[in-house]
Amino acid sequence: MHAAGRLGAGDPAGKAEGPADLRLVPPAIAAWAAAALALGAPARTVVPGIAVCCLAAAGALLLARRASPADSDPAGTAGSRPASPGHRRSVPVACALALLCAAAGATVAALHTAAVASGPLPGLAAQRSHLTAEVRITGDPRPARPRTGADPDAARPLLVDAETIAVLSGDGTRRATRAPVLLVVPEDRHRRWEELLPSTRLEVRARAAPPMPGRETDYAAVLRPAGTGPPAVTAPPGLHHRLAGRLRADLRDITDSLPADTRGMLPALVVGDTSRIPPGLHDAVRATDMTHLIVVSGAHLALVLAVLIGSPGTASRAERGGLAARLGIPLRLTALLGGTLVVAFVVLCRPGPSVLRAAVCGGIALLAIATGRRRSLLPALAAAALLLVLHDPRLARSFGFLLSVLATGALLTLAPVWSLALQRRRVPVRLAEALAAAGAAQVVCAPVVAVFSARVSLVAVPCNLLAQLAFAPALLLGWAALVTAPLLPPVAAAAAWLAGWPTGWIALIARTGASLPGAELAWPGGWTGAALLAAATVALLVLARPALRRPLPALGCALLLLLAVLRPAPLAQFLTGWPPPGWRLVACDVGQGDGLVVAAGPHTALVVDTGPDPAAMDDCLHRLGVRSIPLLILTHFHADHVAGLPGALRGREVGVVQTSSVRETPGQAMFVDRVARQAGVPVVPARPGEAGRLGEELSWEVLWPPEHAAGYGSNDASVTLLLRTGGLTVFLPGDLEPPSQQRLLAERPDLPVVDVAKVAHHGSAYQHPPLWERLRPRLALISAGEGNSYGHPAPSTVAALEAAGATVARTDRHGALAVTGGGPGELPAVLGTSGAPHR
Repeated sequence: MHAAGRLGAGDPAGKAEGPADLRLVPPAIAAWAAAALALGAPARTVVPGIAVCCLAAAGALLLARRASPADSDPAGTAGSRPASPGHRRSVPVACALALLCAAAGATVAALHTAAVASGPLPGLAAQRSHLTAEVRITGDPRPARPRTGADPDAARPLLVDAETIAVLSGDGTRRATRAPVLLVVPEDRHRRWEELLPSTRLEVRARAAPPMPGRETDYAAVLRPAGTGPPAVTAPPGLHHRLAGRLRADLRDITDSLPADTRGMLPALVVGDTSRIPPGLHDAVRATDMTHLIVVSGAHLALVLAVLIGSPGTASRAERGGLAARLGIPLRLTALLGGTLVVAFVVLCRPGPSVLRAAVCGGIALLAIATGRRRSLLPALAAAALLLVLHDPRLARSFGFLLSVLATGALLTLAPVWSLALQRRRVPVRLAEALAAAGAAQVVCAPVVAVFSARVSLVAVPCNLLAQLAFAPALLLGWAALVTAPLLPPVAAAAAWLAGWPTGWIALIARTGASLPGAELAWPGGWTGAALLAAATVALLVLARPALRRPLPALGCALLLLLAVLRPAPLAQFLTGWPPPGWRLVACDVGQGDGLVVAAGPHTALVVDTGPDPAAMDDCLHRLGVRSIPLLILTHFHADHVAGLPGALRGREVGVVQTSSVRETPGQAMFVDRVARQAGVPVVPARPGEAGRLGEELSWEVLWPPEHAAGYGSNDASVTLLLRTGGLTVFLPGDLEPPSQQRLLAERPDLPVVDVAKVAHHGSAYQHPPLWERLRPRLALISAGEGNSYGHPAPSTVAALEAAGATVARTDRHGALAVTGGGPGELPAVLGTSGAPHR
């Protein structure tokens, strides 16, 4: 959602705007669609065909118009006719213009595709050759996204967008070439690389590789710099980039003393610098659909311009406001200053898709102010989209650009209508405008978000409404800190401290909203899911319209939405039957990882491992009604077992965290220590032979690792447990591999036959069959992620377990698994969230 819809709204003379000017909308859509279809297509076959067809159709329409009879009313002023001949003849012109723009869009996309595929780089990348390249940096270095299940705080490779100037191949041949490339800097070489500014020139010795599938039109090659030294700079960045970099660095410096969330969020709000946002906060911002606040867009530019020109709707009137009016600056000079401010805004905030869209819209509006012409942002938005797609056809496939344009279009079309409807129902004007803006942007953007995230946020509208209260103060105070930092550091520090309060409020809203059980609703991904969501949204709006006219139905709808978001465990259990009454053990569906919960009393449980995803672990515990965890055991320090720890600790009373004594993966071990320390929970190693009891029916014993486990790998040092709960005997081996399974059996030949066993290492093929023959479990649980790339569980392991008489239940097929039963002679039953797999 973008709050820039007011920029340029209103008529300079204060008169009614009249019908929306839609003449530029079809050409913009046509160029956009043609560029998206042609991008990456074979340039010698498909694209010329598209362009020729569009040009031929446009020519035919223009010839047909020229051959039509002369207008009886050339001025098009026939008062009582439903449609004048002039109006009818303008339709072919509009269609021809749209087809011409489609031809232009397809052509520029073809030219871009050909440019990326030409030159020596694609061939060198295909051969994975070593080369030396002279490159120019085109974007700020940024860390790669953390892999699924990895420690979000662990070091990640640095990604740097660049453009080649020349390439020197292994045989000494130097060729001038301009092509986009991606530099991937290893984790141990960040020093000096992360300080690079756009327009810096480097000489890079690197190994080339092809880009990832789907990114062939973005990059000609991926370059992995060789050596261990700092980057070899051959030319410094331009003056404007040095000034912008200094201002961005000053803003980071003056926010260093603020709390972590505020320290990361404030530079993101002001200039789009997200480098210091904590990973958990970043996930929360995405979950609440508040990403537009940290991706600089029209809302940011509108507020900054408002300081100079006041309300854009009155910018050319005698009663105009802003600093320009107070200082008596003439109208045209005001427009020139505004244009300079827009250019500075783009340089400071970097030319991302939403920034470019906002800048072009703002520039068109300022041009209208300077020339005294009537203006409207809808044609400005269409013109901006058309110009930007023709300038850079890659934007035609950019989700960020699409979301920015859709949100702004919704604010210009749907939001005013909905606001007036709410005001007619006696909703205060400011609240009506805020509700309409938030609702309109969410309605049009949610289907697009579902394409790549496969979910729908149920808390986006209320979270954005609450965040908007603090957005303007945080942004304006942040900009005050930014511009005063070089000259008046104490003033800048005071402004940053003041900006920290509203910024902290925004971060708190994001984290609180994302932590609610029903914050996100799973939804089919891809364009099919987007179409389904769009249809469902339209149907819901049609059905809800009459209901919302009466207080009681409206209150009922609000209550249903509140229950869907809060998802109280008793209500969810009543509606879904999950968890089943009397559950003893639950294998949570945490994806490719382990997260098990063993009942230890009312709202109390023993937790063994927490999976790779904090949100998934938190959701599982919430649905089980677990509020207290006296003992939380992490079998070993791999991310698929420990990365979800923050979710288990969230809002719960935790007594102690026990871990393996082998800390072979120090990054994950430090992560566990840090998270537990922040929550005030002690971390202690588990000892072999250690035993204990929780509640009346749960007892546990540590079987493995041995006292002296030095030299064992993380998997082989997994904490292995034998539990007894409600008449069931349960074996939990973590990720023990065959050597340790064999040694465990040799050291504990007295292992009992068990009722339930969690299969080691997600059911991989590496098992020690004699151990499972000794245990003879009646029920085998396998925790694995659906469609995981490891092939877990191995078919051979599943077949061996079934041949031994075990019933096999899998989270990748059946969802979370709940085990019940277990009296004398009673078979344990297992129920999955996607149905009962076996009994």
